[in-house]
Amino acid sequence: MADAVELEVGGRTVRVTNPDRTYFDELGLTKLDLVEYYLSVGDGIVNALRERPCMLHRFPKGLSGEKVHQKRLPKGAPDWVETVELWFPRFGRTADELCVTELAEVIWAVQMSTVEFHPWNSRRADVEKPDEWRIDLDPGDECSWQTVVRSAEVTREVLDELGAVGWPKTSGGHGMHVYVRIAPDHGFTTVRRAALAFAKEVERRLPEQVTTTWWRKDRDPAKLFVDYNQNSRDHTIASAYSVRGNQRGTVSAPLTWDEVPDAEPDDFTILTMPARYAELGDLHAGIDAEVFDITPLLEWADRDGLPEAKPGPEIPDP
Repeated sequence: MADAVELEVGGRTVRVTNPDRTYFDELGLTKLDLVEYYLSVGDGIVNALRERPCMLHRFPKGLSGEKVHQKRLPKGAPDWVETVELWFPRFGRTADELCVTELAEVIWAVQMSTVEFHPWNSRRADVEKPDEWRIDLDPGDECSWQTVVRSAEVTREVLDELGAVGWPKTSGGHGMHVYVRIAPDHGFTTVRRAALAFAKEVERRLPEQVTTTWWRKDRDPAKLFVDYNQNSRDHTIASAYSVRGNQRGTVSAPLTWDEVPDAEPDDFTILTMPARYAELGDLHAGIDAEVFDITPLLEWADRDGLPEAKPGPEIPDP
């Protein structure tokens, strides 16, 4: 087993230790294979993470070992790795989280055994004002992929009516995400309330297939949950181009809307995405140019008498 390799990434030298360590046992893929994947989608992963506080899902012994949810920047970071300080009221303390500005920081995080990247939906300039509204189409245990696709199609219909541009991607699991760039004019509770108003509208149009019921135990497992809660403070989901921590090596893959009807989550993996990216580039590259004002959603929330949603629990600080 090689001790280490040194890679030049954007003028930085990143030393990757234990490059031959197996991470994906079923695929026979190593830590270096994971590094090379992230290099292959470099512009895309940086665009997805740029200037955002980022929680890391680390697997120090590979996927067969323990998973670590890392908020604080791992020790030993080079001085060029940038961070942002966050305040966690539940714990009465701050934490310096990774804040990606260049590809070398992503590769350094992979060197530190990161597989998944989970950024906030706000940026370092004002971490309390989200600039990304996230629509998480989360299927129940008995919900079909066809329902996910249909819910995505209705999501697009409503967005079109609002004049908002949605940017779809697979979740890398069983669901789908749609992102909308918004002006950073509101706090998390307001954005979450707007997201709930939107979710209610999708539920109204697909009442037999979609739910906004908060508690999992109260949901019909055959329905899809439009998870507006992902817009809460310190709630994160895997970024575009993030590999997921499963043995299939699936990736949260940006799609065109034309691809949505025929997309299959397992088609987008650490093995298939490099060629796809080389051909198509970053399908979310234009997201910053399409900014939506959430005022119409807040008017819907007032119309429907929706209270400000209570914040969900923060993820424990390791």
